[in-house]
Amino acid sequence: MENSGFPKCQKCKVGDLVPLSDFGSQGASIHYKAWVCTNLDCGFNLKIRNGDVYVNEPIISGASYSPRPR
Repeated sequence: MENSGFPKCQKCKVGDLVPLSDFGSQGASIHYKAWVCTNLDCGFNLKIRNGDVYVNEPIISGASYSPRPR
């Protein structure tokens, strides 16, 4: 098995936790804003929003997302 370099999910012990980044309201990049398990059946996630840490928030599909016009 290939070692991905990412930590194993401590909830399911199957998937890896991978980091996700985002952009702040002023457009600055925010690295490691969230960590999500790669095992879709697990769904474990950690998110940072306004300095608070949220665990296991519902995950929704971004397929219906439409960017704001600028």
